[in-house]
This record gives sequence, structure tokens and C-alpha cells, in this order.
Amino acid sequence: MSFKMLFAAALALLPATFAFAQDAKPPTTLTIVIDGTAGPILSGSDPLGLNGKSATVTVMASESLKPKKHSKTSATYSIPAGAVVITFDGTNYQTTSPSKMTVKLGAKADTLTFVSTLTEDDIVITITSTSTLAAKSWTNAVLMHPGPFSPTPQNLSSPSSTIKYSAGIFGTTVLGVTGQASNTDAEDPVLPSEDD
Repeated sequence: MSFKMLFAAALALLPATFAFAQDAKPPTTLTIVIDGTAGPILSGSDPLGLNGKSATVTVMASESLKPKKHSKTSATYSIPAGAVVITFDGTNYQTTSPSKMTVKLGAKADTLTFVSTLTEDDIVITITSTSTLAAKSWTNAVLMHPGPFSPTPQNLSSPSSTIKYSAGIFGTTVLGVTGQASNTDAEDPVLPSEDD
């Protein structure tokens, strides 16, 4: 077989080889856990009585997600319904509509914000969890796809880390959060679809 024929055969195999190499790495899921105690009350009347209670936000996001919007320093991702679980004082509430995850890179700190909506007894409650992490917790790659922050875990403290909730006639309450933020990434379990 001539050199030209060998070269042509090698070129023909390249797309299949490249596709196989891409498929060889399984997709991964980022799991973020914000675990702490809500309080003190920074504003509002706290009608749900969360001050002093345990508060945990658990989020699972595919690292293949693309941002819904992004800038040079921030990116916002849509997290499918069911992929966020919020736990207050031992009671779990799973989202039934998409949530927003925003990563903002800063010179003095990086910020991670989740906005989720829960419905309980026909009352719609919007929960916003804001965690202030160390600067350079992420590289710029997080602006294109979700990825883990480092180091993990990181300590959270009030008032730079907060949980805010608003529920119609109850108004808006903001509480500080003291605790930890941690994350892991692993091969994808079964996740809700971004389009669900």
C-alpha cells in the first residue's frame, strides 16, 4: 500500500477516533451543599421562624450546562426542576420549577447565588441563597460550564453569606448564614433534563 493510501485511510479514521475519545470521558455532575444555621435576622420579620434553625441547600448541576447569560466576571445557569433541595430544620422541600445559579468572580471574593421557588400549601416562596467564598475559588472556566470550587469545604459567615425568602403577603426576610459550603463532582447520576 502506498504512502498516499495509508495517509488517506488514517484521515478517514480520524473523525471516528475523535468521537470515541470524546465519548470516553463520562459526563460529570457537580453537587454543591450549603449547610449551616440561619440567623441573625438582618431584615424583615421572619414569619417562617427560620432564625436559629438549620438550613441546607443541596444542588446537582450537570457540568455540561451552558450559561443562560454571562459576562467577563459572572455566569448564570438554569438548574432543572427537582435538582435543588432546600432543607429547613430537617424538613426537605424539592423545587418543582427551574432554579437559577449565578457565579460571580471578584477581586476580594467569589459569590455563589441560588434563586429557587417553592410552593407550600398554595403559598409561593422565593428563596435566595448567597454564599461568599474566597477569591479565586474558581477559574474563568466556570463562566462557560459549571465546575467545582476549591478549596472545599469553605466556611460561611453572616452577614456576607445570607438566605433570603419572600412569600407574598409575608414580605421579604433576610437572615445571615453561618456554616460551610462544599462541593464534589462525579460521573452523572440520573438528573432531570434542563428542558423539563
